Amino acid sequence: MENSNNTIIRFENISKEYTRNGVTTRALDDISFSIEKGDIYGLIGSSGAGKSTLLRMINVLETPSSGHVFVNGIDVNSISQKQLSLVRKDIGIIFQDFNLLESKSVFDNVAIPLFLKHTPKHEIAERVTELLRFVGLEDKAKAFPKELSGGQKQRVGIARALATNPSVLLCDEATSALDPNTTESILDLLLRVNQELKVTIIFVTHTIRVIQKICNKVAILDGGKLVEHGRVIDVFSNPKSDIAKSFVQTIIPSRIPQKIKDELNKYQDYYKLIRIYFYAENATDDVIWQINNRLNVHTNVMFASVTEIQGLVLSIITLQITGSEEDYIKATDYIRSKNISYEEISI
Repeated sequence: MENSNNTIIRFENISKEYTRNGVTTRALDDISFSIEKGDIYGLIGSSGAGKSTLLRMINVLETPSSGHVFVNGIDVNSISQKQLSLVRKDIGIIFQDFNLLESKSVFDNVAIPLFLKHTPKHEIAERVTELLRFVGLEDKAKAFPKELSGGQKQRVGIARALATNPSVLLCDEATSALDPNTTESILDLLLRVNQELKVTIIFVTHTIRVIQKICNKVAILDGGKLVEHGRVIDVFSNPKSDIAKSFVQTIIPSRIPQKIKDELNKYQDYYKLIRIYFYAENATDDVIWQINNRLNVHTNVMFASVTEIQGLVLSIITLQITGSEEDYIKATDYIRSKNISYEEISI
């Protein structure tokens, strides 16, 4: 696998096996992909897909049975404990259950990584104050975790993870314990972390909304295998695996309603149905109008949905093409010529 100067994390042929009671289970199966500096990279899959196991390999809380994990070009499983400590100082982590010390104030919870580094007290005070201001909790410095809401606790967790100025932030289901409104505010904060502090974020989630909201790239895991990965807009506009299609379906409905199916079943003329995926970059050309007028092929939009991802508008349109086989070929040839993804579907 090639390693560009912009690559910050690289998984190379990662496999992980566990043996319990004489039974061996493969949690990860030959996974390879890279994360670039500045990415917000989502790892998504159903429970047990292996996403948290993969995440924990970045800071060596898990080790692969085979393969290599590189952080800034360093094979983290082939270095000394002292070198690993230096690598870990550049990696922050936030957890699903916050992991705050209940006996410590908000200030002291955020300061823990700095205390461990033996940072001078005046520098600790300055840094913690700066971080609490950044996460919107400057008035909670003396409060204790039991006095905070779930969203406030996670903000403390984010501030603590940023204390040592890491270049990488690992988020393990960081919003799954929060209500929808609080989740949105935490995701907005993480966007600021990425954009203003230039921190690369790897976010494990089972919720496609998180991927849609903040991630620019995504890796989809299923049963320990990497089934799709790349830019979110590319995966969402042309999902290939069943699991990717099921995830995308939850935020971008594309299934034909039953009432329309019933009408189609009464249709006597020859027709075919296709589902077109396109986004703003190629939607400026009115493809459907061109098919109807330039090619003299009759089309009918049966179902459509629109959503915004990474500033681009993604449209999924189910199109009925009525006419001869030749008409259908002309229409699909034209769609392909515009580099627009489509698939033939049946009801």
